[in-house]
Amino acid sequence: MAIRQIRFNDDEILRKKCKEVQVVNDRIRQILDDMMDTLHHTENGAALAANQVGVLKRLVVIDYCDYYLKLVNPKIVGCSGVQECIEGCLSFPDRFIKTIRPQKVTVQALNENGEEVLIIGEDEMAKCFCHEIEHLDGKIFLDRAIEEMG
Repeated sequence: MAIRQIRFNDDEILRKKCKEVQVVNDRIRQILDDMMDTLHHTENGAALAANQVGVLKRLVVIDYCDYYLKLVNPKIVGCSGVQECIEGCLSFPDRFIKTIRPQKVTVQALNENGEEVLIIGEDEMAKCFCHEIEHLDGKIFLDRAIEEMG
């Protein structure tokens, strides 16, 4: 397992769309393990999308709010409600913004064994899922800012 370099600020890879994973194999599991190690090696990290470590694959790891997840090809398949959020991002240190996000989301993905999972996240987890899955589409949280916090 390895700690990967997190990409910051204007790095163009953060704006690139990640490609869907065709087969969940040992190589994909190794990337997910590296991503989780990288997440655990950072301060205040809740989740990480693959392009944040320079990998253009649809992979997300989360260790937040009692969730410990390694997700392949995650997508939001349902959402409801509205909430105002305060968001930060490991790729944009010391920047915090207000956003409007769904209060509840349903995410469909594959786990690290290639099995389909359906996960419901509410409140903070809904925000987290939205934030990370948008990374995979080359969108960053600053795009959603309704206000930048001091």
